[in-house]
Amino acid sequence: MKQERIKIELKQWALSDAKELTSLCNAVNRRFLSDRLPNPYTEKDAEEWLKMVTDNEATTGVYRAIVCNGELVGSISVEKKDGDAGIGYMLLNDYSNKGIGTEAVKQICSIAFKVLSLEQITANVFQPNIASIRVLQKNGFKHKGTLPNAVVKDGNDYDLLIYGLTKETI
Repeated sequence: MKQERIKIELKQWALSDAKELTSLCNAVNRRFLSDRLPNPYTEKDAEEWLKMVTDNEATTGVYRAIVCNGELVGSISVEKKDGDAGIGYMLLNDYSNKGIGTEAVKQICSIAFKVLSLEQITANVFQPNIASIRVLQKNGFKHKGTLPNAVVKDGNDYDLLIYGLTKETI
């Protein structure tokens, strides 16, 4: 049987995407996501975030919807912070382990290095998040350090792993 080809595209967010973003944020597995993402995620949260995105696109960040075969399946961004830039992403469970996250990270890093004139992109990962660690490693991110027991999430203490990618690497 021939496997269906997966087409991944990163689409710029628009203010009109509030309903879709709300659905995505309420459906995604939050086990390894920052608590900065409101729960439950309301349409008002989506509207506020989308306004911030449109105000800051290409100046302090690059923000994209992850679209797979025409369907919204995740979100990814690179944001400048204190002389560095951090990458963050989330993907619906049904789309994990299919190469979508790896391709999305590859695409956003290429865009971000050019558009934001970056030297490095940093990723913070909770230690047990093996899938995310693999996505970063496949894209050339190198382990830079570990902060032991730096994160408490749902009553669990996690080490925070720090990964970095320099523009020379890509």
